[in-house]
Amino acid sequence: MDKLRLRFTKTGRAVYISHLDLMHTMQRAFSRAGYALKYSEGFNPHPQISIAQPLSVGAASLCEIMDFKLNGENDLSALPEKLSAVMPEGITVLEAYEPKRKPAEIKWLEIEGLFEYDERDAEKMADELAGFFAAEEIVISKKTKRGMGETDIRPAISRIAFAACEGGVKVSAVISAQEPTLNPELLADALRQKKPELAPDFARFTRLETLDKNGEVFR
Repeated sequence: MDKLRLRFTKTGRAVYISHLDLMHTMQRAFSRAGYALKYSEGFNPHPQISIAQPLSVGAASLCEIMDFKLNGENDLSALPEKLSAVMPEGITVLEAYEPKRKPAEIKWLEIEGLFEYDERDAEKMADELAGFFAAEEIVISKKTKRGMGETDIRPAISRIAFAACEGGVKVSAVISAQEPTLNPELLADALRQKKPELAPDFARFTRLETLDKNGEVFR
């Protein structure tokens, strides 16, 4: 077997594990489960694992993807259960398989979020949020590699909808995963910059699915 792929969830307390710590967690889990990761060659060998579209700390996901290589022949059907048994709370391996597509083909992310409002009416907020994000452009100040710059985030939002729910306003959206990458936190940040009266007191997000450029599920 050459390159292999895991699909896993990262929820609950695990959302506070940073990307770097997650990579270390994965390496330890493979070792504890009895699997030998293949290492790169050279002066500084490292395990051949990579996570597509790393999450921000605090964000949850039901669809994380990690590519890896193992030494020898291994039973992929047993791998999810064995790995999940040695993972920290909140990380569950859903499946392991031989990939047929490259992570570069991931174009969109389906996400769900919750905007919490302590003292504002959720129905009214949902209506006004829909109006704000219906604009043809939403230009915000955003940190880039060259410093702060102006960016129109609207083209990176394929669709977005809002509905009042228990605890605030539910956000359902499909946003760009790469070229450009849109961190869902920028949805709340856009409100803080442009319409602070609509900005939530607290926002949290969960990835639901990875999609290709045609909106089809990516595996």
